[in-house]
Amino acid sequence: MPLTKPVTLSDRRQFLQASAGLGAGALLGSALGGCGGSDAPPDVLSASASDVMAAVKSGALSAEACVQALLARCRQHADLNALIFLNDTAALAAARQIDADRVAGRALKPLAGLFIVVKDNINTADMPTTAGTPAMLGARPKTTAPSLQRLLDAGAIVLAKANLHELAFGITSTNFSPFAGAVKNPYDKSRTPGGSSGGTAVAIASGMVACGLGTGTGGSTRIPAALCGVVGLRPSVGNGGAERRYQDAGAVVPVSHTRDTIGPMGRSVADVALLDSAITGTERVSALPLQGLRLGVPAALWAGLDSGLAAVLAAARKKLADAGAVLVDMDLPGLLARNDQISFQVALHEPVADMPAYLAASGLTGLSLQSIAAQVASPDVKGAFGAILGDVYASAYPDAMAVHRPALQKLYADAFSQLALDALVFPTTVLPAAPIDLAKGSDKVSINGGTPVDTFLTFIRNTDPGSNAGIPGLSIPAGLTANGLPVGIEIDGPVGSDRKLLAIGLSVEAALGRLPKPPLA
Repeated sequence: MPLTKPVTLSDRRQFLQASAGLGAGALLGSALGGCGGSDAPPDVLSASASDVMAAVKSGALSAEACVQALLARCRQHADLNALIFLNDTAALAAARQIDADRVAGRALKPLAGLFIVVKDNINTADMPTTAGTPAMLGARPKTTAPSLQRLLDAGAIVLAKANLHELAFGITSTNFSPFAGAVKNPYDKSRTPGGSSGGTAVAIASGMVACGLGTGTGGSTRIPAALCGVVGLRPSVGNGGAERRYQDAGAVVPVSHTRDTIGPMGRSVADVALLDSAITGTERVSALPLQGLRLGVPAALWAGLDSGLAAVLAAARKKLADAGAVLVDMDLPGLLARNDQISFQVALHEPVADMPAYLAASGLTGLSLQSIAAQVASPDVKGAFGAILGDVYASAYPDAMAVHRPALQKLYADAFSQLALDALVFPTTVLPAAPIDLAKGSDKVSINGGTPVDTFLTFIRNTDPGSNAGIPGLSIPAGLTANGLPVGIEIDGPVGSDRKLLAIGLSVEAALGRLPKPPLA
């Protein structure tokens, strides 16, 4: 196959039929060819998005050379299973147009030279949107998600659609769909990258792009960001309407209209802030010094940590304090118990109506909730859809929305106001990346050698409450464990404080330092 041809879903079917026994990574690698690109500028694989954009606009780098280098990186590390669809022909054509416009002296768009990946549950009218599930293998929505369209209108180029936990219903990205496969953590390929936006996180961490888009419901941008050593933002959702920072209703394959949101991810807080400013049409933020900032340290979210992770977080706390932050020990009484009255009750009831509404809005009339559920490949997702089809949380949903969610939101709001907190700070996850389990889908983990516990519930423990409350959260790399696994630290703020949170995040990142690159060739 010529390297200039994009890997289409039809091609994937042919590869699968002709290459029985090969894994998804091997199939993708053979389809794309060799890695090449050795003469491309080396810094495009590690530089910030802003630096690459500046170099392209000045002519120091050609956009085409950048795309060629990034495509080569995608091909070189196809075994990570980070990507589902490679947009190489269109990306190269768009890059050549940027170069031609620059040479001709025509004005370049603001984001010319920005190359991104997009999670494959975000609608793209010119590419498939599969959600990593067999029934949607050929799905082509009629419109592009508004947040992504804003980036495209400003000149960004989509390099690829990224792999994910099937239908975004999980936090490992161990996807059993034959055209997707289990996404691998670039710091240790035997471990998960987290999910559900695992493909986006891995693409960023492994040098395929500087930034991209994921989505979040209970932790799906922040968990993989933490486990892969990148930055992930969950923007404000609040109660919807004007409180929702990104307006993408009906343009993302849904889990929950109350909780779902697109979320930027990047190598740095600056890269995430760049995407956020472009999506919202606001100026990029400047760093807010940590000196004197009051950061709440909620006891419930610091308990029961993996010992290796705890050591990294203890060092991070000291660095924040040394930088002048005031760490306020506090609690959020009944936080986790209250959250338990909301989480599944919302996420496993709302798809009953949300999925049919999404399919209709996207023009995917040949699909239904039932037909999608019937072909689900991943065991954990099949179990979730059993609960959805049975609508087992229908009776609990009204109280979850009318009683427990408002009480949770009040708990957070009172803590921020009564303690005069600028943000909360806590470990994004309670343990580092877990081993991939291709037999059971990584369904159990152990903390400090203890009794195995549910993987999903363990990894979402710290991110899920803020999601249910609708407040913004930002996960930032905190360091590496003794065995080289990334650990994330999260800061959460009140609804609508996204810009302040990003400004604080710039200073938190500066205080903690950047992580070493993954041990990849």
